Amino acid sequence: MRYNAAMNEENDIPLLPWEGPAILLVDLDAFFASVEQLDHPGWRGKPVIVGGDPQAHGVVSTCSYEARAFGVRSAMAASLARQLCPDAIWTHGHFHRYREMSAAIMAILRDETPHVQQVSIDEAFLDVSPTAVNTEHPAVVAQRIQRRVAELGVTCSIGVGASKSVAKIASDMDKPRGLTVVYPGTEASFLGPLPVRTLSGVGAAAERALTGHGVRTLADLGAAEPSLLHRVFGKNGEMMRDRALGRDRSPVQEDDAVKSVSNEVTFAEDLADRADIEAALSTIAAKVGRRLRRKGLTGRTVAVKVCFADRTTHSVQRRLPAPTDDDIAFAPLLHAMIDDIWVPGAKVRLLGVAVTHFEHREEPVQESLFDAAAFEEPCPAHGEAVPLIEDDNKRRQLLAATDALRDRFGDDTVRFGFELRNAGNTTGSSSKNVEDYK
Repeated sequence: MRYNAAMNEENDIPLLPWEGPAILLVDLDAFFASVEQLDHPGWRGKPVIVGGDPQAHGVVSTCSYEARAFGVRSAMAASLARQLCPDAIWTHGHFHRYREMSAAIMAILRDETPHVQQVSIDEAFLDVSPTAVNTEHPAVVAQRIQRRVAELGVTCSIGVGASKSVAKIASDMDKPRGLTVVYPGTEASFLGPLPVRTLSGVGAAAERALTGHGVRTLADLGAAEPSLLHRVFGKNGEMMRDRALGRDRSPVQEDDAVKSVSNEVTFAEDLADRADIEAALSTIAAKVGRRLRRKGLTGRTVAVKVCFADRTTHSVQRRLPAPTDDDIAFAPLLHAMIDDIWVPGAKVRLLGVAVTHFEHREEPVQESLFDAAAFEEPCPAHGEAVPLIEDDNKRRQLLAATDALRDRFGDDTVRFGFELRNAGNTTGSSSKNVEDYK
């Protein structure tokens, strides 16, 4: 049985008994735009777009439901969004407010259960499975969460199911302020008629491959030949079948094993000068280093990712002599690595830096902004890179001082010279990666 219930308690819908796992997916409705409308009363009821500059490779991060009525969607090119909704109110966003509001909402979720897995700045899974001690119905927990979130001035939609994949799909069924409950045993009737693209992990290419073989719905996907699923999804073929049938049982992981700490930047104007590229790599590395130090992590491998103006992407990685969290020490190596994937004059649209293969971990870390698997290539031999500051003690003192200042007064409080070189040359697009707000 499946039903949709609004937050209004006047909807007196009987609750059937719930047995077994119960997973909630809490998805904040148009989160960035909702916070902007909360903080700017004059924007309420109007199309609001939070995103990058239309003329500078920007994309839409989030838009209000009023903007969505014009066809604007998240991840859409800002230039197209401007054409669809020329009268929209545009803003690059206010990261500190999103961080503040998200933290308050995540505190509400953790007050309901310790089993919370935050997957983005505006989305989290919760395990609220009934136990002998806690017999509260999952739908009642979901309704209470909706009320508590609404008291902060924003809304959320919640999916309830026996698995993470079902809860995720259910959360998208009835927005905004929707509550969709899929009872155990009814997954097939709920999922079966939905198009394959509904399932997380099915992108445009996979959809084309599947529909080309007559696999159009999740029911079709669940009944597909193993050989087809292997061709489309590789080793994840059976996992995708289980998701389509609603029988996956991946747990809500409060402490995900970290694969990579990383950061990437898309530039408003492509970089073609080596000095600009090196400065950008140092700036990105500084963010990665700060996250490593905050989490008590040291990594043995550094990687560089480059997306060129023609949208081709290349990456390279190197193994360090010893694990480190010192971006000043490994930045010169990044500069040298660029020669493996860049030729003078080639225009660079995006740069990314990642650190992997951790020796030590003290606390949970959000998974990387880009997939660490992209860097799983053999590490070429390399010479020793000389840090800009060779004295270890002086370098550590400098890093500690700058970290302390930024923690207290914000990221822009103190900057190195290389950080100023490309200041302003970003798209202005807002990320939903949790680590970008810490």
